Amino acid sequence: MPKAELQGFLGPDLSSDAKYRLVATYWDRIRHTGYAQAERCTLRGLYGEDDLTAKSVPRIAEKYRETVQPGFYAAILRRANIENCQVNSLQRIFMKTEQPALLAQDLSILEFSRCSAADIARVHTETGKQPTTLDDWLDIIVLRTVREPWRLNVRLPIRVRLILRRSPRHTRRGCFCTTPARCRHDLGSEDLKSLQDFLFRYCVSKAGEYDLPVKLHTGFLGGTGSMHLARTRDNASDLCRLLQDFPETRFVLMHIGYPYEQEFIALAKHYPNAWIDMCWAWILNPAESVRFLKEFLLAAAANKIFTFGGDYVAVEPVYGHACIARRRIAQTL
Repeated sequence: MPKAELQGFLGPDLSSDAKYRLVATYWDRIRHTGYAQAERCTLRGLYGEDDLTAKSVPRIAEKYRETVQPGFYAAILRRANIENCQVNSLQRIFMKTEQPALLAQDLSILEFSRCSAADIARVHTETGKQPTTLDDWLDIIVLRTVREPWRLNVRLPIRVRLILRRSPRHTRRGCFCTTPARCRHDLGSEDLKSLQDFLFRYCVSKAGEYDLPVKLHTGFLGGTGSMHLARTRDNASDLCRLLQDFPETRFVLMHIGYPYEQEFIALAKHYPNAWIDMCWAWILNPAESVRFLKEFLLAAAANKIFTFGGDYVAVEPVYGHACIARRRIAQTL
């Protein structure tokens, strides 16, 4: 879909009928994919409609408006037999939740380890603390890690190769600086990489110390037109050093590393501290996910696999995704 049409489809200004006219041609082309299967399950389970058509759209829109009432997150998730969700917030580092029993919030360590001027400013805004030294920065990391029962969430390996070198703390002190110009321009690429490696590894070590799992996004890249498959292909091998260096830290490797999922079975089989999460996988490729789960259960311990994660921003499609997952898990077994 052209970008302008996509923006119109996602925006609030067009009517439901106008949005359907934008998407109808594309819907016919993708309706058999995992994504569309999950959408159709949602339409059927929540709104009583078998498909997205010109006739069904007005009825779906009316039922949608009736559904979106206080408490609808919990109501939809209960209908999907989901007790609670792990939420990877995209808005803030330290997101609070009004429904902690239903929506548990992850803590992103991307800002801590990337440590750009924007990241430092964001941390200052959210904590009220202004770090001026490396030790100040490390104290903030420890404070936030200890204060809440977070799951640490890293959005790093999808876009860049995760080659993390050991960097002693004393060699990194001179690299840390809160001046935007220095952070962006004066630090050479090697110094910046060395600082980021040290901070990332520090976060991971604290996760192990406080018994927090570290979630790493791996494999396929969301969106279109920007994925470098060479980087994606190397995710599993790049993780080996990290798994070896932090044997007491539990790592949850998300999205099965698709489309290079075989290597992730090997990681789970070999490393005691590696678990695999099938979040997103059932809609990325339902058939491949069946093959993956069957091969995983024949190769690795059954307690090393998490077989579902909704992986949506909106709550409604989670229902359909859960339907697809249960059906395919039954097929696998």
